[in-house]
Amino acid sequence: MPSLMRIRSSKVKIDVLIPAIEKDLVTLPYVINAVRKQVKHPIGRINIVSPNSRRIKALCRRKGCRFVNENRVLPITKKHINYRSKKWERSGWMFQQLLKLGGDKVCSSSHFLVIDADTVLIRPHVFRSGGKTLFYCRSWSQPEYFRTYSKLMGRKAPRPASFVTHYMLFEKSKLRQMKRTIAAKHGTSWYRAILRSMDKTKQFAFSEFETYGNYLYSRNPGGVGIRKALNKGLNMSVTQLSPQRTRSLAGKFRSVSFHKRKGYSRRTRKQ
Repeated sequence: MPSLMRIRSSKVKIDVLIPAIEKDLVTLPYVINAVRKQVKHPIGRINIVSPNSRRIKALCRRKGCRFVNENRVLPITKKHINYRSKKWERSGWMFQQLLKLGGDKVCSSSHFLVIDADTVLIRPHVFRSGGKTLFYCRSWSQPEYFRTYSKLMGRKAPRPASFVTHYMLFEKSKLRQMKRTIAAKHGTSWYRAILRSMDKTKQFAFSEFETYGNYLYSRNPGGVGIRKALNKGLNMSVTQLSPQRTRSLAGKFRSVSFHKRKGYSRRTRKQ
């Protein structure tokens, strides 16, 4: 795997933010372990943002992570979001996206990595290199993400690739700048502007990653580095991910996600 040999470490210290619920407890320890092993930055705090769960608090103590009650991050909670139809429920999914964008209130470092609680890194990762933020991207996205972006920003997304993967590095100063821009344009709070700009009849109407990535790229294309995500969704239990299987998968992929595990939450991950 020659690409593995080119990975270098970064001196940029970062915090980590992982939104989670109790049904993520199967994968969450693996996600935390992989972040510590594969993220080649000095890591400050790993923040687990979740409902007030005794089991998640216990895991945080065992793993040396900081528990953050999700209802204390934003002025709104999940109950203030009405994003559902007769066939699907997306309110929790949407709330998690807003929690990620509220990470500047949770994390103390100037940069913080957000990663989904069902995604395990299996190769080394660097997110800042040569003065650029590195984004791990895929080739397809949802059209509604860009319609909402246009409403929010008053311009089309540049769309160099899809920034929707399962993890992303945020720079607090630029994230705050984006939220101030949205709030000023719409004359309300950034989160209300997002909720009002979405077409809530669509099941995939907003992406925090697509929005932030395109915002940064539109302001300074030269400050953004694009890498292929190389993520693999696995229809198996994370407990079956042996060291040998991990090495084999790492020959082709950077990360693996466990979206279809039994008992998967209605707070569905991004498609």
